Amino acid sequence: MDQLPPYTALVLAGGRAARLGGQAKPQLEVGGRTMLAAVLGAVADAERRVVVGPPQPVPEDVVVVREQPPGGGPVAALSAGLPAVDSDVVALLAGDLPFLSAGLVAQLRDRLAGDGVLVVDDGGRDQFLLGVWRTASLRAALPGAEGPTSLRRVLAPLSVDRLRPTVPPGTPPPWLDCDTPADLARARAVAADLDG
Repeated sequence: MDQLPPYTALVLAGGRAARLGGQAKPQLEVGGRTMLAAVLGAVADAERRVVVGPPQPVPEDVVVVREQPPGGGPVAALSAGLPAVDSDVVALLAGDLPFLSAGLVAQLRDRLAGDGVLVVDDGGRDQFLLGVWRTASLRAALPGAEGPTSLRRVLAPLSVDRLRPTVPPGTPPPWLDCDTPADLARARAVAADLDG
């Protein structure tokens, strides 16, 4: 892998977490640390780390910005976070990926050729909050986003490469997020198995 260009990590850590009883989802623990801490740890080599969401515990060097309206979804969060990005490359990540690794982020950065590269899960679904993008491409895509809209629709015009990571047996997939109490319980059980 050649020398990779510097990048900013943009972590979306807002939302209402209604299916988790309204708790601050990124602050829930899996494997002895919060999910947000796991994501920020996977991007420790970023030039800058930006978290979009409500005020919450983060390392001192992490910038926190708030989307408008609060809880307005990924497109609002991307709009709020992009002004804090000053690198040509940005990793766009969900804040609830407890098994994200630095190796996968580096692999995505290495694969960046067009506008962006994202992970495809084992069901063939694009993971729009698990990818690396050219900052200029994201900025160009946003002006067309008016009113509530999906991130999928905003990013649809971009030239996107897809990476289907190999997940060894017994290893949790990096796209495993925690949207429901069952997801959280499963992630915690997986983490406990890994520690045991």
